Amino acid sequence: MSDLDAVLAAGRLAALELQRETITLYRPGGDGFDWDTGTDSPGAATVIYSGPARVKPAAQSRGEEVEAGEANATLREYTVSLPWDTTVSQLPAVGDLVEVSASPDTRMVGRRLWVTGLQYGSTATVWRISVEDRS
Repeated sequence: MSDLDAVLAAGRLAALELQRETITLYRPGGDGFDWDTGTDSPGAATVIYSGPARVKPAAQSRGEEVEAGEANATLREYTVSLPWDTTVSQLPAVGDLVEVSASPDTRMVGRRLWVTGLQYGSTATVWRISVEDRS
């Protein structure tokens, strides 16, 4: 093992201790219309990952006021960090959702975040996913 590999292994182990939230990363199901009942019925979501993560505000997040439909919303950017060696059956994509199901900060529980970007790197200590809170 090289010196770099040893440093990365130690950093990845330390990063796991910071992953105090539990999240579910999923792809929403497609919209469907039931012609018999005349109602919309969304398809089943596809879970991409469920487990520990770290959710923290993005370094330069300042909150941006936007108009969404007929309501105003504030966009806040976060970074979701998953264990570096996380394997998934399919890669997350922009538009997927992250839902926080447990956190030492109870204000985060139930928060729904939209995936806006993915970051990869062989010398990273975590797998970072850029998300935004649209509430």
